[in-house]
Amino acid sequence: MADHLVDDEAQEFLGEFGIELRLFGQMPQPVDLALFAARIGGGQAAGRLVPADRLRHLEPFGEQMDQRGIDIVDALAIPVQYVVGHGRDSPSARRYGSSNLTRQGLPSPMLAVTAAAQMTATIHRLGTAQPSLEPIMALVTGDMNAVNAVILDRMQSDIPLIPELAGHLIAGGGKRMRPMLTLSSARLIGYTGTRHHRLAAAVEFIHTATLLHDDVVDGSDLRRGKRTANIIWGNPASVLVGDFLFSRSFELMVEDGSLKVLKILSNASAVIAEGEVNQLTAARRVDLGEDRYLDIINAKTAALFAAACRISAVVAECPDGEEAALDAYGRNLGIAFQLVDDAIDYVSDAGTMGKDAGDDFREGKMTLPVILAYARGDADDRKFWKDAMEGRRDSDDDFAHAIDLVRRTRAVDDTLARARHYGQRAIDSIGGFASGKAKDAMVEAVEFAVARAY
Repeated sequence: MADHLVDDEAQEFLGEFGIELRLFGQMPQPVDLALFAARIGGGQAAGRLVPADRLRHLEPFGEQMDQRGIDIVDALAIPVQYVVGHGRDSPSARRYGSSNLTRQGLPSPMLAVTAAAQMTATIHRLGTAQPSLEPIMALVTGDMNAVNAVILDRMQSDIPLIPELAGHLIAGGGKRMRPMLTLSSARLIGYTGTRHHRLAAAVEFIHTATLLHDDVVDGSDLRRGKRTANIIWGNPASVLVGDFLFSRSFELMVEDGSLKVLKILSNASAVIAEGEVNQLTAARRVDLGEDRYLDIINAKTAALFAAACRISAVVAECPDGEEAALDAYGRNLGIAFQLVDDAIDYVSDAGTMGKDAGDDFREGKMTLPVILAYARGDADDRKFWKDAMEGRRDSDDDFAHAIDLVRRTRAVDDTLARARHYGQRAIDSIGGFASGKAKDAMVEAVEFAVARAY
């Protein structure tokens, strides 16, 4: 079930409808997922909601349950206009008996905002053989050409250094993942206009500006396998051209004319900056917890993924539920994407990653592999991590030892398991949309994002 349902705010909200998050009189555990049935409310304690406490409960769940025999529904990934139920032919019904797996609506106070349609929980399992971005790239080729034309036009300036520096990064082999999400989301909902072209370009400008600034903050030498702009032109030029691209993105938002779009993208820009500052202040703090780590990656990465998808629903004037579903798809994909990025810093090389291996380690970033390895290590291991994160152990031999520790404690494996979890949530989020090439391509894009580490 949704991993945030144990938050105090969610507990209080559900309490207003008489929902108690207990199982047989006890607080639920991840292993209880086998008993989950779509029977919310009604004063019954058994077989209803099984929350997982953010990231940390996924590990024992994975150790104790065979997920292949269970239908898993993420309540937060499904728009509220749908009533969610298990069909009697689902794997859960076959495994545990159908008598306890009945379809039931939401509690009475919420019936007024639900639609008549019901949705059966279906699983799109991660694991497509050699997934790629080719389907989504083929889907949006024509639209992407229009977006690239906007990007090329708006990065121009009478100051030659601006297009030269911006072009170095924009033309540097990036996948254009975020604007492709804007375009594919528009295809998914059947939008036939052209407003999303300029907005997709605005999304890419925001992303490129943050990369320029990040490379300055991190002192990075490589980006996508090439020397970073700050190494070639210096930090001041990189920061100022980043500011120029941010300004261009806001020009494009204003030209679109939608205050709602402006609010979504400007908020995402502010959240990204907050996430980067949060990460900066959390650097070299070995006591960083998973909750704050998740807050950081949700802000610095997932916020723009979510906004990129959501704005297509806004320009198409979709119902709020579809807008929320696309937001959830992008947000969960963004979290999965960042989790994989943080894992491959310890399992890949510069040629594969396009950046120097061990950058996060040497910069003292408390990513999830380190958080898990530190928590699971003995006293000597913890002393090593404390020294490393505080900058006293940063040699190649130290990095090799760090790799050994994250592997020995299965920290990388479990980080990737969490990425698959959020990837599955992203896929579930668009379960209510009609099947077709757009939906298939967006599902495979998630599979690609997760499979990058293998």
